[in-house]
Amino acid sequence: MTVPMSVQENIRTLDSHGIAGREIARRLGVSRDAVVEYTGQRDYSPRPPAPIVRPAGSAMTGFETTVETWLSEDQRRPRKQRHTAKRVFDRLVVERSFTGSYSPVQRFVKKWNDQHRQAGEGFTELVWPAGTAQVDFGQAEAIIGGLRQVVHIFVVTFPFSNMRFVQAYRGETSECVCHVLRTVFEHIGAAPRHLVFDNATGIGRRVGQKVVETKLFSAFKLHYRSESRYCNPYSGNEKGNVENAVGFLRRNLMVPEPEAATLQGLNNVLLTRCMALAEATHYRKGLPISELFAQDVAASLALPGVGFDPVRYESRTPIRRGTCSLTGTPTRPGRPFTAALSPLGCATTSSRSSTSRPRPSVPSRERLVGRRRQSSNRRRCCRCW
Repeated sequence: MTVPMSVQENIRTLDSHGIAGREIARRLGVSRDAVVEYTGQRDYSPRPPAPIVRPAGSAMTGFETTVETWLSEDQRRPRKQRHTAKRVFDRLVVERSFTGSYSPVQRFVKKWNDQHRQAGEGFTELVWPAGTAQVDFGQAEAIIGGLRQVVHIFVVTFPFSNMRFVQAYRGETSECVCHVLRTVFEHIGAAPRHLVFDNATGIGRRVGQKVVETKLFSAFKLHYRSESRYCNPYSGNEKGNVENAVGFLRRNLMVPEPEAATLQGLNNVLLTRCMALAEATHYRKGLPISELFAQDVAASLALPGVGFDPVRYESRTPIRRGTCSLTGTPTRPGRPFTAALSPLGCATTSSRSSTSRPRPSVPSRERLVGRRRQSSNRRRCCRCW
């Protein structure tokens, strides 16, 4: 019979006062053996419960070898086509005239599987060296010029320091990627040695296991001497830092929806808010993010003397009414080109147009997005982001 904890406490209390064991037993109404047991016990620390081993060999006697053979053969079969405990029980009844119940078979199969379970691959946290950046796209709503719009947010993170940057664009083209990377590089004064992307969207295309990059992005990497890496398809865990940062920045910097007169004004606001996040403490290392980010910058590459111009020039011959088609979009470059049936050089990021012959200069205008016809008296430029 187990003595209650309160009685055990009284036994030890009386014993500490020097009262004899016979007197303690008389006062508390317990046996002298119980007094001796609890006064002599030295460790009262909680103990883990001992596993209860239920006998499973009696009904399974003589069938162990058969079941082990079946389970061993399962190791060469697909995981979804292996013996369950119920299937083992059914086969024993039909093929071996088993007369026992299902429970001992279930316990035997469970014990055998636990003893022969293969070690899984498991997951460990990826360790990123300083000077490595991860990049990814997302979408969010913002109010630009009084209109609510859906913008593409481009996030650049440095997993070593957990520093995060975000910029908003109207598309996810190769020109956008190069432009936002240049913006971040020039802001921090360095170029990361490695750029990790989830896939080749916007900067190339994936053919099987090989990624074919666009000429523009390849030139961008040559310009800044950075290297690119691409994660496996459907493996966002390979760049979990930027995956989390997309949602974090959207919830913390864009709720409620930020307002700005222009897209550039919105990006200036986002960049300022991102720099304010550097004053926080790293969630694991316990140091300010700004101090860790200084190590990221120190491990990165120095910037070249000239910034990369993310433009793509294509030649087109104007057709009737002075329009030309750039990637399937009818565009009217401007009055100086409507009468001249000469090739056009279209810069898709800076909204510039030029001809192979000397012509009056055309001023740069706001970038446009979309596959719609552009009005000649509204904005005369080539299709941009």
